[in-house]
Amino acid sequence: MNAPVKQHLIDPEICIRCYTCEMTCPINAITHDDNNVVVDPEICNFCMDCIPVCPTGSIDEWRVVQTPYTLEQQFEFDELPEQEDIEAAPATDDEAPADPVAALLAEAHKGAGGKAKAPLSAGKPTVNMYTLGKPAKMKVQGNYPLTKDPSHDVRHIILDPGALPFPVLEGQSVGIIPPGTDAEGKPHLPRLYSISSPRDGERAGYHNISLTVKREEKGLASNYLCDLEQGAEVEVTGPFGATFLMPSTSDAHLLLICTGTGSAPMRAFTMQRQRSGATGGMTMFFGARTPDSLPYFGPLKKVPESLLKQHLVFSRQPDRDREYVQDRILAEQEAVADLLQDDRTHIYICGLRGMEEGVEKAMTSIAESLGQQWTALRDAMREDGRYHVETY
Repeated sequence: MNAPVKQHLIDPEICIRCYTCEMTCPINAITHDDNNVVVDPEICNFCMDCIPVCPTGSIDEWRVVQTPYTLEQQFEFDELPEQEDIEAAPATDDEAPADPVAALLAEAHKGAGGKAKAPLSAGKPTVNMYTLGKPAKMKVQGNYPLTKDPSHDVRHIILDPGALPFPVLEGQSVGIIPPGTDAEGKPHLPRLYSISSPRDGERAGYHNISLTVKREEKGLASNYLCDLEQGAEVEVTGPFGATFLMPSTSDAHLLLICTGTGSAPMRAFTMQRQRSGATGGMTMFFGARTPDSLPYFGPLKKVPESLLKQHLVFSRQPDRDREYVQDRILAEQEAVADLLQDDRTHIYICGLRGMEEGVEKAMTSIAESLGQQWTALRDAMREDGRYHVETY
């Protein structure tokens, strides 16, 4: 009997196929096919470099196995296999009577952080319906500028799947395949974008989808998307994501914290809650440099406060001190503290990875004012499917 071993796996239901882990791995242990991103058990040395860069936590999965799952088996996964019952190999006369399987299982279950979970009441998401080998072809219905700041060109792009089924839920993402090949002559990998429209479509009942895209100076996909004209055809993979989802319960209160294009899923949440007549309300802290560089600044002014209480925060206003989302969170700590104590509150954080540290510090201070430890409160909310982070 082979000795049991710990194997590093990736959850195909949660993975959004951003390929960040593959590009980060220093020993090329992570690879992909048209369907899944996987870890090669013959190469992986558990260096953990891939863990912190994953925006979803799908990379932080482990199984104790008698024989490692092969790459071919992993490529066929639609979901992760359950942990099998493993028996320890019989001890020799020279071995201590410790239980090596129990030790491996305990180590595997620790992970590098809390696992993301969808809200209990969230809808069942469709995942990986269209792949690299068989992408959906969509037509551009519209490409509209969202900002007035020349250095922050952000576009609202509407894509029509036509007769193709493309079921999505708010909080999911899609992959956009830029045309052409890279320096090695290989087709470009998809770039991931959060869907900014609700489940029944940018226009209700039409099931078209919208994206919020910021032009990056050397961004392959962003320049391609921002320059698209109406009628152009785009290859799309996905949808992806099974945890950054919205609760279906009408009385849930959503605490939304975002910067820049991290507002995309928040827009989808807001539109769906408005269409569904949800009563729980939402509170949003939205950071940008100036009003001219804040996507959807104009449309946000038309959203009633009874639906969405807004805190628009600007860090580059002329003749004003710089303010970031964490500063406004602390300024509103009494209201935030009330939300943290309400088990109907769901927290969503989306935007640049650099915002996380400031938000964590603000939440730590507010939790301490309640006599609680933020990490314990946060992890309990995550375990309950009420704490969600996607940063990049």
